[in-house]
Amino acid sequence: MLPNVIILMCMLGLQLRHCSADLCNWTGSGFAAGVDSRIVLQVRLRCTEGSVRWVYPGQALRVVLEPNLSSARRTIVCIKPSPSLRGASVFIERAGELELLVTEGRRPRHQVYCFGADGPHRPAIYLQSGPQSDGAWSRRTMGFRYELLGNRSAAPNVGHRGLQTSCRPCNDTELLMAICNSDFVVRGHIKNVSHDSEHQTSLLEVSAVRVYWQRSGVFEHQAAAPGSPRSGHIHTLLQCHVKPGDGEFLFTGSEHFGEAWLGCAPRYKDFLSVYKTAWAARRNSCDFPLD
Repeated sequence: MLPNVIILMCMLGLQLRHCSADLCNWTGSGFAAGVDSRIVLQVRLRCTEGSVRWVYPGQALRVVLEPNLSSARRTIVCIKPSPSLRGASVFIERAGELELLVTEGRRPRHQVYCFGADGPHRPAIYLQSGPQSDGAWSRRTMGFRYELLGNRSAAPNVGHRGLQTSCRPCNDTELLMAICNSDFVVRGHIKNVSHDSEHQTSLLEVSAVRVYWQRSGVFEHQAAAPGSPRSGHIHTLLQCHVKPGDGEFLFTGSEHFGEAWLGCAPRYKDFLSVYKTAWAARRNSCDFPLD
């Protein structure tokens, strides 16, 4: 733990008594910490995703994530620091000890950091503001977005620090589970693939033939008319060497911080063969609409 620290609870108790039990986002001031450099502001959030925005940051901020995840045996926490986080360090708390996750001057743009949060203790994140000799601390704003992922959401290949990744094709069992559990399931064509060597990722531009479902609006209509074609972008790892190809694919995967990440993506005709065989043998995990 941080030495000689006084934990100052943010004035959220009264607010929680009159509001919903889920508090997803927090915006607060560090002016109180400016009075005593030993003070650490503490915030408790009760959603699986949200944001933290710290205005006039003081010495340190402790964010405890307390969503209702009693049914999940394992939890992955991902945070995406805001561009204004420069000049600060981010720690995670494990069994009462602090581990450095992000340090000042070493954070690539748009980087996402993930870590396991197993065990009886709720995951906690520390933000420690760096010294500002010119008084600029009083004009700064820093923060991050967060997501808590269970086994289902952490399974797809997400190219972020802290999550295991793989480029191998999905087997039949994984494919049948993907169409039931993915954040998006889309049939379409690959229009273009661009590569980002700095972040070691590739971006697929997909023209959708049919959007079976999606958690958010990653795939949007190309025109204002409701019946116009949809298109969207899907991220994957550069090491997977994805290339544009002819034919229809069934794209599945997860959404993180408003971005789609590729999971299983077989050719549609291959998926049909797997699904029909499983359906005939009553081994399909869920019903899937066939054209």
